[in-house]
Amino acid sequence: MKVFSLFEIAEMVNGSVERFGEDVANIRITGINTLSAAGDAEISFLANKHYRHDLLNTEAAAVLLAPDNDAPDHCAVIRVADPYLAFTLLQRFFYPPSVPNGQRQVSAVIDPSALLADDVEVAANAVIGANAHIGSGTIIGAGCVIGAGVKIGERCLLHANAVVCTDCVLGNDVLLQAGAVIGSDGFGYAWDGAQHLKIPQVGRVILEDDVEIGANTCIDRGAISDTVIERGVKLDNQIQIAHNVRVGAYSVMASQVGVSGSTQIGKGCQFGGQAGLAGHINVGDGVKLAAKSGVMSDLAAGGTYAGAPAMPHRLWLKISALTLKLPEIWKTLRSR
Repeated sequence: MKVFSLFEIAEMVNGSVERFGEDVANIRITGINTLSAAGDAEISFLANKHYRHDLLNTEAAAVLLAPDNDAPDHCAVIRVADPYLAFTLLQRFFYPPSVPNGQRQVSAVIDPSALLADDVEVAANAVIGANAHIGSGTIIGAGCVIGAGVKIGERCLLHANAVVCTDCVLGNDVLLQAGAVIGSDGFGYAWDGAQHLKIPQVGRVILEDDVEIGANTCIDRGAISDTVIERGVKLDNQIQIAHNVRVGAYSVMASQVGVSGSTQIGKGCQFGGQAGLAGHINVGDGVKLAAKSGVMSDLAAGGTYAGAPAMPHRLWLKISALTLKLPEIWKTLRSR
Protein backbone atom coordinates (compact mmCIF):
# COMPACT_ATOMS: atom_id res chain seq x y z
CA MET A 1 0.00 0.00 0.00
CA LYS A 2 1.33 3.42 -0.97
CA VAL A 3 1.33 6.07 1.79
CA PHE A 4 2.12 9.76 1.31
CA SER A 5 2.18 12.77 3.59
CA LEU A 6 0.01 15.74 2.75
CA PHE A 7 3.07 17.76 1.82
CA GLU A 8 4.29 15.02 -0.52
CA ILE A 9 0.86 15.02 -2.15
CA ALA A 10 1.03 18.80 -2.57
CA GLU A 11 4.41 18.54 -4.25
CA MET A 12 3.11 15.87 -6.66
CA VAL A 13 0.31 18.14 -7.87
CA ASN A 14 2.15 21.48 -7.64
CA GLY A 15 -0.24 22.65 -4.92
CA SER A 16 -0.03 24.28 -1.52
CA VAL A 17 -1.31 23.01 1.82
CA GLU A 18 -3.72 25.10 3.84
CA ARG A 19 -3.31 24.35 7.52
CA PHE A 20 -6.36 23.28 9.50
CA GLY A 21 -5.46 21.93 12.93
CA GLU A 22 -2.11 21.20 14.51
CA ASP A 23 -1.91 17.62 13.26
CA VAL A 24 -1.83 18.41 9.52
CA ALA A 25 1.83 17.32 9.35
CA ASN A 26 0.82 13.88 10.64
CA ILE A 27 -1.86 13.24 8.02
CA ARG A 28 -1.09 10.22 5.87
CA ILE A 29 -2.90 9.57 2.59
CA THR A 30 -3.37 6.01 1.35
CA GLY A 31 -5.66 6.66 -1.60
CA ILE A 32 -8.01 8.98 -3.47
CA ASN A 33 -11.78 8.71 -3.62
CA THR A 34 -14.96 10.64 -4.34
CA LEU A 35 -16.14 13.22 -1.83
CA SER A 36 -19.06 11.06 -0.71
CA ALA A 37 -17.06 7.82 -0.38
CA ALA A 38 -13.65 9.00 0.88
CA GLY A 39 -12.47 7.84 4.31
CA ASP A 40 -10.24 9.52 6.85
CA ALA A 41 -7.03 8.28 5.20
CA GLU A 42 -8.02 9.36 1.68
CA ILE A 43 -7.91 12.56 -0.32
CA SER A 44 -10.69 13.79 -2.59
CA PHE A 45 -11.32 16.67 -5.01
CA LEU A 46 -14.00 19.09 -6.19
CA ALA A 47 -14.00 19.57 -9.95
CA ASN A 48 -17.74 20.01 -10.55
CA LYS A 49 -19.97 22.51 -8.76
CA HIS A 50 -22.79 19.94 -8.59
CA TYR A 51 -20.87 18.16 -5.81
CA ARG A 52 -20.46 21.14 -3.45
CA HIS A 53 -22.90 19.57 -1.01
CA ASP A 54 -20.70 16.49 -0.79
CA LEU A 55 -17.73 18.74 0.02
CA LEU A 56 -19.48 19.98 3.15
CA ASN A 57 -20.11 16.43 4.36
CA THR A 58 -17.01 14.59 3.17
CA GLU A 59 -15.02 12.46 5.59
CA ALA A 60 -11.86 12.79 3.51
CA ALA A 61 -8.65 13.71 5.30
CA ALA A 62 -8.00 16.39 2.70
CA VAL A 63 -9.46 17.79 -0.52
CA LEU A 64 -8.01 19.30 -3.68
CA LEU A 65 -9.65 22.67 -4.31
CA ALA A 66 -9.32 25.45 -6.86
CA PRO A 67 -8.37 28.89 -5.51
CA ASP A 68 -11.94 30.22 -5.85
CA ASN A 69 -13.65 27.42 -3.89
CA ASP A 70 -14.55 27.93 -0.23
CA ALA A 71 -12.75 25.46 2.03
CA PRO A 72 -14.58 23.26 4.52
CA ASP A 73 -13.57 23.75 8.14
CA HIS A 74 -13.23 20.07 9.06
CA CYS A 75 -10.44 18.82 6.77
CA ALA A 76 -7.16 19.90 5.26
CA VAL A 77 -7.06 21.55 1.83
CA ILE A 78 -4.53 21.52 -0.98
CA ARG A 79 -5.01 24.45 -3.34
CA VAL A 80 -4.38 23.63 -7.01
CA ALA A 81 -5.04 25.42 -10.26
CA ASP A 82 -7.03 22.49 -11.72
CA PRO A 83 -8.46 19.91 -9.26
CA TYR A 84 -9.34 17.41 -11.99
CA LEU A 85 -5.84 17.50 -13.42
CA ALA A 86 -4.42 17.13 -9.90
CA PHE A 87 -6.68 14.12 -9.33
CA THR A 88 -5.39 12.60 -12.57
CA LEU A 89 -1.78 13.06 -11.53
CA LEU A 90 -2.45 11.48 -8.13
CA GLN A 91 -4.19 8.50 -9.69
CA ARG A 92 -1.06 7.91 -11.76
CA PHE A 93 1.05 7.92 -8.58
CA PHE A 94 -1.25 5.53 -6.74
CA TYR A 95 -1.84 3.30 -9.77
CA PRO A 96 1.26 3.36 -11.99
CA PRO A 97 1.14 1.48 -15.32
CA SER A 98 1.94 -2.23 -15.38
CA VAL A 99 5.55 -3.19 -15.97
CA PRO A 100 6.17 -6.17 -18.27
CA ASN A 101 7.93 -9.16 -16.76
CA GLY A 102 9.30 -10.68 -19.95
CA GLN A 103 7.33 -13.91 -19.51
CA ARG A 104 5.75 -15.66 -22.51
CA GLN A 105 3.00 -18.10 -21.61
CA VAL A 106 3.42 -21.58 -23.04
CA SER A 107 0.04 -21.37 -24.77
CA ALA A 108 1.10 -18.27 -26.73
CA VAL A 109 2.05 -18.88 -30.38
CA ILE A 110 4.97 -16.73 -31.51
CA ASP A 111 6.35 -17.11 -35.01
CA PRO A 112 10.11 -17.80 -34.97
CA SER A 113 10.73 -14.80 -37.25
CA ALA A 114 9.01 -12.32 -34.91
CA LEU A 115 11.35 -9.96 -33.05
CA LEU A 116 10.36 -9.19 -29.46
CA ALA A 117 12.38 -7.10 -27.02
CA ASP A 118 13.62 -9.14 -24.06
CA ASP A 119 11.14 -7.69 -21.56
CA VAL A 120 7.99 -8.01 -23.72
CA GLU A 121 5.29 -9.91 -21.84
CA VAL A 122 2.97 -12.23 -23.78
CA ALA A 123 -0.10 -13.66 -22.03
CA ALA A 124 -1.95 -16.91 -22.63
CA ASN A 125 -3.27 -17.81 -26.08
CA ALA A 126 -1.85 -14.74 -27.80
CA VAL A 127 -0.71 -15.18 -31.41
CA ILE A 128 2.15 -13.20 -32.94
CA GLY A 129 2.71 -13.55 -36.67
CA ALA A 130 5.73 -13.72 -38.90
CA ASN A 131 8.17 -10.79 -38.94
CA ALA A 132 6.25 -8.84 -36.30
CA HIS A 133 8.40 -6.40 -34.29
CA ILE A 134 7.46 -5.51 -30.69
CA GLY A 135 9.39 -2.92 -28.69
CA SER A 136 10.63 -2.84 -25.10
CA GLY A 137 8.16 -2.39 -22.26
CA THR A 138 5.15 -3.69 -24.18
CA ILE A 139 2.53 -6.09 -22.80
CA ILE A 140 0.47 -8.34 -25.08
CA GLY A 141 -2.68 -9.49 -23.31
CA ALA A 142 -4.44 -12.84 -23.35
CA GLY A 143 -5.89 -13.87 -26.69
CA CYS A 144 -4.43 -10.96 -28.65
CA VAL A 145 -3.65 -11.52 -32.32
CA ILE A 146 -0.71 -9.68 -33.89
CA GLY A 147 -0.58 -10.16 -37.64
CA ALA A 148 2.41 -10.69 -39.88
CA GLY A 149 4.65 -7.68 -40.39
CA VAL A 150 3.08 -5.64 -37.59
CA LYS A 151 5.31 -3.11 -35.86
CA ILE A 152 4.53 -2.19 -32.25
CA GLY A 153 6.60 0.41 -30.40
CA GLU A 154 7.75 0.68 -26.81
CA ARG A 155 5.61 0.69 -23.64
CA CYS A 156 2.41 -0.33 -25.41
CA LEU A 157 -0.39 -2.19 -23.64
CA LEU A 158 -2.77 -4.45 -25.54
CA HIS A 159 -5.61 -5.73 -23.40
CA ALA A 160 -7.25 -9.12 -23.92
CA ASN A 161 -8.40 -10.08 -27.42
CA ALA A 162 -7.16 -6.95 -29.15
CA VAL A 163 -6.32 -7.57 -32.80
CA VAL A 164 -3.69 -5.80 -34.89
CA CYS A 165 -3.90 -6.96 -38.49
CA THR A 166 -1.14 -7.49 -41.05
CA ASP A 167 1.45 -4.72 -41.55
CA CYS A 168 -0.22 -2.18 -39.25
CA VAL A 169 1.99 0.14 -37.19
CA LEU A 170 1.64 1.21 -33.55
CA GLY A 171 3.90 3.90 -32.14
CA ASN A 172 5.14 4.20 -28.56
CA ASP A 173 2.81 4.29 -25.52
CA VAL A 174 -0.22 3.06 -27.45
CA LEU A 175 -3.06 1.47 -25.46
CA LEU A 176 -5.64 -0.87 -26.98
CA GLN A 177 -8.57 -1.81 -24.78
CA ALA A 178 -10.12 -5.27 -24.93
CA GLY A 179 -11.52 -6.30 -28.29
CA ALA A 180 -10.18 -3.38 -30.30
CA VAL A 181 -9.53 -4.26 -33.95
CA ILE A 182 -6.84 -2.35 -35.82
CA GLY A 183 -6.58 -2.94 -39.56
CA SER A 184 -9.75 -4.79 -40.43
CA ASP A 185 -10.70 -4.53 -44.11
CA GLY A 186 -12.27 -1.28 -45.23
CA PHE A 187 -15.84 -1.45 -46.54
CA GLY A 188 -15.06 -1.20 -50.24
CA TYR A 189 -17.02 -2.80 -53.09
CA ALA A 190 -17.73 -2.20 -56.77
CA TRP A 191 -21.00 -3.19 -58.44
CA ASP A 192 -20.51 -5.07 -61.73
CA GLY A 193 -24.20 -5.25 -62.56
CA ALA A 194 -24.74 -8.58 -60.86
CA GLN A 195 -22.85 -8.53 -57.59
CA HIS A 196 -20.71 -6.44 -55.26
CA LEU A 197 -17.05 -7.14 -55.98
CA LYS A 198 -14.76 -6.79 -52.98
CA ILE A 199 -11.95 -4.27 -53.48
CA PRO A 200 -8.73 -5.58 -51.90
CA GLN A 201 -7.82 -3.35 -48.97
CA VAL A 202 -4.03 -3.10 -49.12
CA GLY A 203 -3.29 0.00 -47.05
CA ARG A 204 -2.37 -0.04 -43.37
CA VAL A 205 -3.50 1.55 -40.13
CA ILE A 206 -0.92 3.75 -38.41
CA LEU A 207 -1.44 4.69 -34.77
CA GLU A 208 1.05 7.34 -33.72
CA ASP A 209 2.50 7.76 -30.21
CA ASP A 210 0.24 8.04 -27.13
CA VAL A 211 -2.95 6.92 -28.88
CA GLU A 212 -5.64 5.10 -26.90
CA ILE A 213 -8.30 2.98 -28.58
CA GLY A 214 -11.39 1.93 -26.61
CA ALA A 215 -12.95 -1.51 -26.22
CA ASN A 216 -14.49 -3.00 -29.38
CA THR A 217 -13.52 0.02 -31.45
CA CYS A 218 -12.66 -0.82 -35.07
CA ILE A 219 -10.28 1.07 -37.34
CA ASP A 220 -10.27 -0.07 -40.96
CA ARG A 221 -7.11 -0.31 -43.03
CA GLY A 222 -6.83 1.91 -46.09
CA ALA A 223 -7.92 0.75 -49.51
CA ILE A 224 -4.61 1.89 -51.06
CA SER A 225 -3.05 4.53 -48.79
CA ASP A 226 -3.10 4.39 -44.98
CA THR A 227 -5.65 5.17 -42.30
CA VAL A 228 -3.82 7.40 -39.81
CA ILE A 229 -4.61 8.20 -36.18
CA GLU A 230 -2.24 10.96 -35.14
CA ARG A 231 -0.40 11.47 -31.88
CA GLY A 232 -2.38 11.75 -28.63
CA VAL A 233 -5.80 10.84 -30.06
CA LYS A 234 -8.20 9.18 -27.60
CA LEU A 235 -11.09 7.08 -28.93
CA ASP A 236 -13.81 5.72 -26.66
CA ASN A 237 -15.50 2.32 -26.90
CA GLN A 238 -17.42 1.03 -29.93
CA ILE A 239 -16.23 3.64 -32.42
CA GLN A 240 -15.96 2.94 -36.16
CA ILE A 241 -13.23 4.63 -38.19
CA ALA A 242 -13.48 3.74 -41.88
CA HIS A 243 -10.72 3.31 -44.46
CA ASN A 244 -8.39 6.18 -45.37
CA VAL A 245 -9.60 8.44 -42.56
CA ARG A 246 -7.07 10.72 -40.88
CA VAL A 247 -7.76 11.89 -37.33
CA GLY A 248 -5.69 14.89 -36.25
CA ALA A 249 -3.47 14.97 -33.18
CA TYR A 250 -5.05 15.19 -29.72
CA SER A 251 -8.62 14.81 -30.96
CA VAL A 252 -11.06 12.91 -28.74
CA MET A 253 -14.25 11.00 -29.58
CA ALA A 254 -16.90 9.61 -27.25
CA SER A 255 -18.59 6.24 -27.63
CA GLN A 256 -20.28 5.10 -30.86
CA VAL A 257 -18.97 7.83 -33.13
CA GLY A 258 -18.85 6.72 -36.78
CA VAL A 259 -16.54 8.24 -39.38
CA SER A 260 -17.01 7.29 -43.03
CA GLY A 261 -14.23 6.67 -45.51
CA SER A 262 -11.62 9.24 -46.58
CA THR A 263 -12.84 11.92 -44.17
CA GLN A 264 -10.10 14.16 -42.81
CA ILE A 265 -10.43 15.37 -39.21
CA GLY A 266 -8.29 18.21 -37.88
CA LYS A 267 -6.26 18.51 -34.72
CA GLY A 268 -7.79 19.00 -31.27
CA CYS A 269 -11.37 18.12 -32.24
CA GLN A 270 -13.98 16.91 -29.72
CA PHE A 271 -16.89 14.70 -30.80
CA GLY A 272 -19.82 13.72 -28.58
CA GLY A 273 -21.28 10.22 -28.50
CA GLN A 274 -23.01 8.80 -31.59
CA ALA A 275 -21.94 11.63 -33.86
CA GLY A 276 -21.79 10.45 -37.46
CA LEU A 277 -19.71 11.82 -40.32
CA ALA A 278 -20.22 11.22 -44.03
CA GLY A 279 -17.30 10.28 -46.25
CA HIS A 280 -14.88 12.48 -48.19
CA ILE A 281 -15.38 15.60 -46.05
CA ASN A 282 -12.97 17.84 -44.17
CA VAL A 283 -13.38 18.86 -40.54
CA GLY A 284 -11.18 21.74 -39.44
CA ASP A 285 -8.95 21.96 -36.37
CA GLY A 286 -10.63 22.41 -33.00
CA VAL A 287 -14.16 21.54 -34.12
CA LYS A 288 -16.62 20.50 -31.40
CA LEU A 289 -19.53 18.24 -32.27
CA ALA A 290 -22.49 17.67 -29.96
CA ALA A 291 -23.72 14.13 -29.37
CA LYS A 292 -25.80 12.60 -32.19
CA SER A 293 -24.70 15.25 -34.69
CA GLY A 294 -24.86 14.25 -38.35
CA VAL A 295 -22.15 15.80 -40.50
CA MET A 296 -22.83 15.80 -44.24
CA SER A 297 -20.41 18.52 -45.44
CA ASP A 298 -17.16 20.27 -44.53
CA LEU A 299 -16.95 22.05 -41.16
CA ALA A 300 -14.86 25.17 -40.62
CA ALA A 301 -12.12 25.14 -38.00
CA GLY A 302 -12.92 26.21 -34.46
CA GLY A 303 -16.70 25.92 -34.71
CA THR A 304 -19.17 24.23 -32.39
CA TYR A 305 -21.88 22.27 -34.18
CA ALA A 306 -24.98 20.24 -33.34
CA GLY A 307 -27.93 18.58 -35.02
CA ALA A 308 -28.50 16.56 -38.18
CA PRO A 309 -27.53 17.98 -40.53
CA ALA A 310 -24.89 19.58 -38.33
CA MET A 311 -25.23 23.35 -38.01
CA PRO A 312 -23.73 26.04 -35.77
CA HIS A 313 -24.70 25.30 -32.19
CA ARG A 314 -26.47 28.63 -31.60
CA LEU A 315 -28.67 28.08 -34.65
CA TRP A 316 -29.46 24.54 -33.48
CA LEU A 317 -30.55 25.87 -30.08
CA LYS A 318 -32.97 28.31 -31.76
CA ILE A 319 -34.40 25.62 -34.02
CA SER A 320 -34.80 23.23 -31.09
CA ALA A 321 -36.67 25.86 -29.11
CA LEU A 322 -38.99 26.51 -32.07
CA THR A 323 -39.58 22.79 -32.59
CA LEU A 324 -41.14 22.51 -29.14
CA LYS A 325 -43.56 25.29 -30.09
CA LEU A 326 -44.65 23.79 -33.42
CA PRO A 327 -47.93 22.29 -32.11
CA GLU A 328 -48.92 25.68 -30.72
CA ILE A 329 -47.87 27.46 -33.91
CA TRP A 330 -49.78 24.96 -36.06
CA LYS A 331 -52.88 25.35 -33.92
CA THR A 332 -52.70 29.12 -34.38
CA LEU A 333 -52.26 28.85 -38.14
CA ARG A 334 -55.20 26.45 -38.52
CA SER A 335 -57.49 28.79 -36.61
CA ARG A 336 -56.89 31.62 -39.07
